[in-house]
Parts: sequence; C-alpha cells; structure tokens
Amino acid sequence: MENVLFDFMAKYISLTEEEKNAIVSLDIFRSVKKGTTLLKEGQKSRDSYFVIKGCILTYYVLDGEEKTTAFYTELEAFTPPCVVSKTPSEYYISCVEDTILTVSNPDMEAEANRKFPKFETMCRLLAEELLAKQRIDLDEFKTSSPEQRYLNLLQKRPDLVQRVPQHQLASYLGIKPQSLSRLRARIFEKSKR
Repeated sequence: MENVLFDFMAKYISLTEEEKNAIVSLDIFRSVKKGTTLLKEGQKSRDSYFVIKGCILTYYVLDGEEKTTAFYTELEAFTPPCVVSKTPSEYYISCVEDTILTVSNPDMEAEANRKFPKFETMCRLLAEELLAKQRIDLDEFKTSSPEQRYLNLLQKRPDLVQRVPQHQLASYLGIKPQSLSRLRARIFEKSKR
C-alpha cells in the first residue's frame, strides 16, 4: 500500500526515508468493504481521501432518488467540500468496491507540511491539477449530449463501465438506466455498420 502512495508522490516530490517513515507513522491506511458509507448527508467530516485501490462515489439523494456526481478510483484524491466549509455534508460518499485508501485530516496535513515543507508544494500542485480537471469535466458535461458523455466516459474512464452498476453510471451521465441501455444499443449498432 505504502509503495503505491510513495510512487504517486514521487511524480511531484522526492521523498527521503525519514519522510516515508513519517507518513507510515500517521496510520492513514484503511481497508473499507464494498457498500460502506464513508459520509452521510448531514454529517460533519474532517476526512480527506486518496484511493489506493478500489472505487468510491459521491451522490445526492433528491426526491428519494440517488444522483451520482463523481467516481474516484486508483490514484485519485478527494476532499469533500464540507471539510473546507466546516458545515454538514450535502451528499453521501460510499464504496462501490472493496477499497484501500488513505484518510487524513487538516491537522495531520498541517503537521506534515510544517515538518516537511515540500509536502505543501506537492499538495498545491495536486490541487491545481484537480481543479483544472474538474473544470474540464464540468464544461464537457454541460456542453455534451448524453451519447457524447457516454462516449467520453468510454474514452477517458473505460474501467468504470465494468466496475460500476449501470444505474449509477446512468445517474452519473444524467440519464435513466433504460436510456443508457438504449444508448448502448444505438452505439453498438452504429459500430457494426
């Protein structure tokens, strides 16, 4: 587990053995079973996540219906907005698969940044990358049809099609599961021509 995290961090900073040992001593690694809810609507949280293995999703419950907004898989970091705003969460975070992740909080991060200033540099670079990616994803979602969204998903995150239940994929794409089935059939027919 640690090596996956260290390899990821090496893209941004080089780590000494002392720094690696400091990270391991924080006891941040968690194994979580499929179906576990990490955060519920209305709960407060201080936890940020980094997925080492597995898949988590965020969703709202609106009028009794789940609306999936994001999937986080291997080597993706996620800090719920409620951590920053210090308010109750407006949505849920749940594990789609058995998942191994790191769980940290602002106090741990501040302590690590104080002891090892280059961690702060890495976090800033990572935050900039995530912000740019989210902006691109939002723009693509807003400017594309459901079929284009599905084709984008197949191109950028094909693993999700196999890993995530169809009703959650459909919700993520902003359509009903029946519409996703028809859309898949239509795309399949086009590909046969």
